[in-house]
Parts: sequence; structure tokens; C-alpha cells
Amino acid sequence: MKEKDWVRTIIKDIEWALNQNNENQNIRVEDSKKLPYSSEILSYSGEEPAGHNDIRYETDILIYEKNDQDVWVPRVIIEVKIGKINTHDAITYSQKARTHKNVHPYLRYGILISNRQHYPLPGRLFRHGQHFDFMLSWKELQAADNEWKQLITILNDEIIASRTLEEMIYRSRSKNRMHYTSLHKPLRMR
Repeated sequence: MKEKDWVRTIIKDIEWALNQNNENQNIRVEDSKKLPYSSEILSYSGEEPAGHNDIRYETDILIYEKNDQDVWVPRVIIEVKIGKINTHDAITYSQKARTHKNVHPYLRYGILISNRQHYPLPGRLFRHGQHFDFMLSWKELQAADNEWKQLITILNDEIIASRTLEEMIYRSRSKNRMHYTSLHKPLRMR
């Protein structure tokens, strides 16, 4: 089965599962959506940019939040591989994560490898995947119950992290902002 075909079999289930959380009623999940990773300024009018060129990568799975005014904010991207992942894939996907985060600094990024049989996450992902916020490995194409629960738990946590980062970055000068005195990014392995 091709990756794009497999992704289409799971995205509606992911959206349904995420929307079971009352905080996620406006979460949408799409495949093959193009998202800018660079915005080149082509010209200026006075001090303001007048023309720009957005350069986009296609995403495997994009999880975004959409409000009633048809405005949406990307929250999580999941890169997908079936079976094996090589060093080139790990480096390429990690760099995609970095460039997307340059344009969307609150964006969370991960990778899901399915049909791994008894193999765990490969060491090359740990070495070369420094821009991933999460990594998952499923034994089969269809997730086992514990694998599915783990995915949905991680995605719910990543949506919260994205919202928190957005608030921290863009409301840092607001009088009504949240005040933080520490930040800690734990490492959890299973």
C-alpha cells in the first residue's frame, strides 16, 4: 500500500478521536495539504512588504484548528513512512520540520512509521531527527489499541503545546498574558 493511500485510511479516525476532547471541537485533519515553509519578500512599499512569494511543502498529515470565520492555524504535522526509514529520510523530514517551524514557530512536528513489525524506532531517527517533537512506530499498518491510544494522547498534548507556544510568543507583551517562570521539555520514551 502506498503511504498516501494509507494516510487517507486513518485521517478521519484521527479527527474523530481528537474531537472527543471538548477542547478540540474545531480541530481538523487533512492529508496532502501544502503549508508554507518560506516567505520571500519580493518588494516593499515604503517600509512594508508589498509582494511576497510563499514556498510550500506538501504535508502527509496536517492537524489544524479552524474557527467560525474560516481562519485556521496549523497545530501539528505528521510525516508518515511505511516500513523502513533511511538516514536520508530522517535528515530530510527533520529539515522540513525546522523550515516549517521557522514560519510557524508554535507548530509541533512528528513522524509515524507503520508496519515496522517487531522493530523499534531506528537509532538514525534519534540521531538525525532533532527537529521532531515526537516519533511513533506501529507494528502493523493498523494500530494496536495501545498504539492508537498513544498516538491520540500525544496529539492532544501537542495541540495543547502548540496553543501554549502561540500564546507565549505572540502575547508576551500583553498585560493579560500568562506569566511563566519556567519551561521544561521532558523526554518520554515507551
